[in-house]
Amino acid sequence: MEAVGKCFDLTSKRYQVRVLLQGFSFSLPAGTTSLRLSVNALGNIGATAVAKLLRSNSTLTTLYLYSNSIGAEGAAALAEALRSNSTLTTLHLHNNSIGDEGAAALAEALRSNSTLATLHLSFNSIGAEGAAALAEALKSNSTLTTLYLHNNSIGDEGQANIRTVWASRGSLSV
Repeated sequence: MEAVGKCFDLTSKRYQVRVLLQGFSFSLPAGTTSLRLSVNALGNIGATAVAKLLRSNSTLTTLYLYSNSIGAEGAAALAEALRSNSTLTTLHLHNNSIGDEGAAALAEALRSNSTLATLHLSFNSIGAEGAAALAEALKSNSTLTTLYLHNNSIGDEGQANIRTVWASRGSLSV
């Protein structure tokens, strides 16, 4: 385990992450603002444990969860945590498998979340339905300014939905 400044980096440290997540409860070193748990095969169970942490943490601003085999269930757990978390500004969820269902859960959370500014959802098997849910949520969310959706299958309709919202907001980078 490596604490670098205020970043707790556990990238590709599967054994140590499993120990931390055992019992679905863990805490971070005081003042930690960034947590890197990428490339650890967390899956939905690990994402649920991280969601529990998010609900009680008041210092974390950046969370890296890319390449962790997180599916719709894990995305839903994270989305539920985002509804009450008031510090996270950046979430890296790229290269997982959240699909339309996970994107819709995150979209629902975006309706009430007022701190998340950057959301990385590239390479997540998101289709037009997921893109439509995200576009609808962005109509009422004014804090998300950057949304990464490349290498998904949102199609022309999904792109059009996102672009329409982007044009009306003028402050969204996709």
